[in-house]
Amino acid sequence: MTPPARTDHDARRTEVSQAVWRVLAARGFGGLTLRAVAAEMGATTGLLTHYFPSKRALLKHALEVLDRHSADRPRPAARRAGEASGLAMLRAVLLDILPLDAESAASNRIWVASWDVALTDPELAREHAERYRRARERMAGHIADAQRLGELPPGPRADDTAAAAQSFVLGLVVQALFAPQEFLAERQTALVDAYLARLPGDGDGGAEAPVAD
Repeated sequence: MTPPARTDHDARRTEVSQAVWRVLAARGFGGLTLRAVAAEMGATTGLLTHYFPSKRALLKHALEVLDRHSADRPRPAARRAGEASGLAMLRAVLLDILPLDAESAASNRIWVASWDVALTDPELAREHAERYRRARERMAGHIADAQRLGELPPGPRADDTAAAAQSFVLGLVVQALFAPQEFLAERQTALVDAYLARLPGDGDGGAEAPVAD
């Protein structure tokens, strides 16, 4: 029997990834099973075991799918910021993490649900930690730019400031997901601006807050 062509294999894997994403969006990680993905594809669980011999393999792939969707998700604040750098770009990055609309709220709900999955598996936890490390590294680059531009003093370590900023924005994500009526998009944006304004500035105890959208 002739094995399937590589292009057929890649197309099928893409189809599987799309089905995994739809199940995640509808049911979260708690509802992600081989049976659910197979039903979403109109396929058998036997076909799925060719790609995922275990539930863990399916979860690992789901985290990779989620990572790609997050990377490809529109970044309206960054787009508006254009070629800006320093605090303006840090602000855009923080805003684009937040659940400011229905699409970003859905993506964030899946991310938060993934924490439980990752925390129970050392390898998945390491991969999650690496994702957040990369995000902090990008933030630290913008903070270093802000220090170079004189928007922030050179004293504080950029990576420490980035760790604090990431902790702030992830905490705000959780609050906004649990109490969306208390944390509307306007309030989330105002809280980000207030946070940035409290960063140590050039000798005056606070950075100049970027102009709000």
